Amino acid sequence: MRLSFGEGIAPVIHGNHLIIQNDQEEQSYIVVLDKRDGRELWRAERDERSSWTQPIVVEYEGRVQVVTSATRVRSYDLETGELIWEAGGLGGNAIPAVVNVDNEMVIAMTGWRDANALAIKLGGKGDLTGNAEYIKWSNQKGNSYTASPTLNDGILYFISDRGMASAVDAKTGEAFYLQQRLPEVYSFKASPVAANGKLYLATEQGDVVIFKLGKTYEVLTTNKMGDEMFVSSPVIVGGDLFLRSQDELFCISSD
Repeated sequence: MRLSFGEGIAPVIHGNHLIIQNDQEEQSYIVVLDKRDGRELWRAERDERSSWTQPIVVEYEGRVQVVTSATRVRSYDLETGELIWEAGGLGGNAIPAVVNVDNEMVIAMTGWRDANALAIKLGGKGDLTGNAEYIKWSNQKGNSYTASPTLNDGILYFISDRGMASAVDAKTGEAFYLQQRLPEVYSFKASPVAANGKLYLATEQGDVVIFKLGKTYEVLTTNKMGDEMFVSSPVIVGGDLFLRSQDELFCISSD
């Protein structure tokens, strides 16, 4: 493992398929099991070192694909494990989740050294690196290192670990705002969550900052939660907002 970070990629279930991506310092691989009995359906070696990005499943023109992100973005046929396409250009230590844009495009992001984001149109085959027909846009400013981007109504929101907020058009990459500083100096590990016209950001300093969703940068309020540290992402269930700090579990409700 890299330093003492460990392997922490969350598995994915799609139908009867259990997808496990294990990118480590040596012998990285992706394996798909039958969730009912653990039978291995296929396995593919990966020329990658440690990464932590959860794979996603997308369907394009009737073909179900598993899309993974590390230094390269790769798409595998869910049924057979065939490598359909790949694209290089991301930096190391990939953590943010891949985003599916209307089953037409995927966006993968890294925010460590050689930070980059790639918006890749589905439908390609082979090595798509530098192919302008399929690499629709890229971005190197203000990318998330740890927190995953959030997609809402065609706008991709992302926050850097140092607390710089950005919003771009998910399909074109047009920036509505980039690297906007929050009201205070914050750091982030938790991913932003969108609901009811608002974007909720839980900080490592214990505040929860609330944005207005849309093309204009606008902070609505900052909620002080005391001497807490938020690393886990907020969760919304039935209109209730759950926040888990290192020491406490909060439920914020209008009831």
